[in-house]
Amino acid sequence: MSNPISNPPPAPLHDTAMSRIYYHFFVHESSAGVRILLIVALAVLAHVTVKMVRHFSEWLLIGGHQQKGPFGVVTRKPKFITVTRLIVGVVVFAVYFAAIGLIMQEFGFSLATYLLSASVVGLAISFGSQGLVQDIVIGLTLIFWDAMSVGDIVEVSGAINSVIGRVEEIGMRFTTVINFHNQRVLIPNRTIGNVSRFQQGGVDAYADPQTPAGADPNKIVQVVENIATGMWAQFGAIILTEPSVGGVETAPGGSWNFVRVHFKIWPGQGSLIETTFRQEVVKAMRALDPAYADWQVPVTYRAGATSRNLKPH
Repeated sequence: MSNPISNPPPAPLHDTAMSRIYYHFFVHESSAGVRILLIVALAVLAHVTVKMVRHFSEWLLIGGHQQKGPFGVVTRKPKFITVTRLIVGVVVFAVYFAAIGLIMQEFGFSLATYLLSASVVGLAISFGSQGLVQDIVIGLTLIFWDAMSVGDIVEVSGAINSVIGRVEEIGMRFTTVINFHNQRVLIPNRTIGNVSRFQQGGVDAYADPQTPAGADPNKIVQVVENIATGMWAQFGAIILTEPSVGGVETAPGGSWNFVRVHFKIWPGQGSLIETTFRQEVVKAMRALDPAYADWQVPVTYRAGATSRNLKPH
């Protein structure tokens, strides 16, 4: 006779994570209905987890006072925003990837086979989509090499053309910029060859209207300031900050006086200062000096931009 103690009944086989969870709570193998219920619960749990991760990231970024997050960290810095959203994207992918693997396991697929298949498919895609790999590498370079950050005004040059705009997002596939016409331009990262970054937030334009001989300096400054302020109110999309108007200065080594006006303008839009502003100033000055000419309102620029080449020579 066989000893019942030495031959215990075989233990149930728990091939999948769901069956192990079910056996732990219900002490016997799961039925088809309960398995379906658990699959749905897993899908809902994954979705809720993703929503919580995204909600936490937004709370971390915008939930602070004076640009500081709940943990006292300055969270509105462009690089912090970019890296945080990159991490959130990776976490979301990992959650969904794991959930799909567990669900497929319930339908009889081996988890090890699923992981192996994903690796093989990923390797095949990497060979067949070298452009995708280049996009990811360049995207990481843009983020961690500090070539540009969210909120910067940049000129992006590539194999096709160049785009000037404000950086909205640096992604793994595309860099998104908002151009002067308020268009969202998606630039594939692999096409970015050179980035010119306007570190001061635009181009500095300086207009130096000469003062008519014998004119009241205070009156001249007031007239020029009124014109500059009106230009800013009318062309706020081009003139990025309030213009600053100095007092009357004497040109070094010269015999004329001038008033310096500093504009911060959108790159490539200098014609607004060279035409409209100049014409308005000339019109106002001719009321004091009928011989006042256009050349008496010179305009100069200081771009304040740095440039980085992302392509090897």
